[in-house]
Amino acid sequence: MQAIILSIGDELALGQTVDTNSAWLAARLAGLGIPTLKHETVADDLPALVQTLQQAADRADVVLVSGGLGPTPDDLTRDALAQAMGVELEEDPEALATLNRFFEDRGYPMPDRNRVQALFPAGGCTIPNARGTAPGLKVSLGRAQVFVTPGVPHEMKAMVHSSIEPELLAMIGDQGGGRPAILTRTIHSFGIGESDAAERLGTLMDRDRNPMVGTTVSRGFCSIRVRSEHADPAQAQRDLDDTTGLVEAQLGPLVFGRDQDQLATDLVSRLVAAGQSVATAESCTGGLLGGMIVDVPGSSAVYPGGWVTYSNALKQSQLGVDPALIDTHGAVSAPVVQAMAAGARERAGATLGISISGVAGPGGGTDDKPVGTVWFGLATPEGVFSHRAQLVGDRAAVRDRAAKCALQMLRFTVMGEDLKQIRWFARG
Repeated sequence: MQAIILSIGDELALGQTVDTNSAWLAARLAGLGIPTLKHETVADDLPALVQTLQQAADRADVVLVSGGLGPTPDDLTRDALAQAMGVELEEDPEALATLNRFFEDRGYPMPDRNRVQALFPAGGCTIPNARGTAPGLKVSLGRAQVFVTPGVPHEMKAMVHSSIEPELLAMIGDQGGGRPAILTRTIHSFGIGESDAAERLGTLMDRDRNPMVGTTVSRGFCSIRVRSEHADPAQAQRDLDDTTGLVEAQLGPLVFGRDQDQLATDLVSRLVAAGQSVATAESCTGGLLGGMIVDVPGSSAVYPGGWVTYSNALKQSQLGVDPALIDTHGAVSAPVVQAMAAGARERAGATLGISISGVAGPGGGTDDKPVGTVWFGLATPEGVFSHRAQLVGDRAAVRDRAAKCALQMLRFTVMGEDLKQIRWFARG
């Protein structure tokens, strides 16, 4: 059994709203053992909707559609579905009564326009909506069972849980052969590019392999996706765990977690286990690094605090940076970040001190220090060091990547790993 997911709406097709429904639906289907062939976004255009529905129903066993069930003229999903089926719309008396009660319970009569929400294609039926006004729809089209939900996420999720998932489970049971298992896991790394990761993973990424392994890059993170499919759930779990172990062995300490794990969370855990603490001194990142650390519950045990010293004057007065260093080398330099890190460590009484100073752009770059040049200082009980990175992207991307580089730099330091493994660093 295979599925196609359709998301309906001009706001989605134009990029004005991010489609989170499709990702959630695909994950729910995978949990039921139903793979998703594709996600497709369709504008509020009747001919396009009719064609897309017909094509999806000819290719998949299940089509899940979200959106286009409201009461306004641009809500066209029910009309498109009726045209695709070649039938007329009919009114569901129970759905209409439920709509009337919805408005009466709130103290005002139902607008006449909402009556359209009680319509459904002949031969199909409505699905109750316990969270809003728009009933869902269920019809047979082509080879597929089509389920339509409202686009509002909390309404859609409630409808899937209460009405659609039981139907899907019944369909799986009718097919016989038991319920297959589709298990997924995402392994997160930082400090390696996608092509380098693929080279290390080698044959693990062969497309005919089960479990399948793929890569995704987002905001500097390189994430490895593993999907294990098997008729026996226990075997699917064993295969998933085995492949996860192989992936993590190939990428080594660059891996910081799985699924919902965060880089800062792993760092804080390691600092706690090692009995160490860190103080921060930030210039171009403006407090992003400290914010990422304090987002982690329990970080107060390892993070006494930090400084945002954007101006040269504050670098001098708050962290004790010698003005001569700034005059000679500039604020974005190895000597200055070393002094910043040492000053933060000493003043906070922390085990480690880390500093960031860079050219985030869009202006301010030079031939020697182009936009994206970032220096990191690291003060440890063994000494004070510096590392230079050349980061790409706009101002926000450079600042975000710099803060994450600092997190991984600290993590590697606590682990005793060589920082040269992080692709952006060169020892200063």
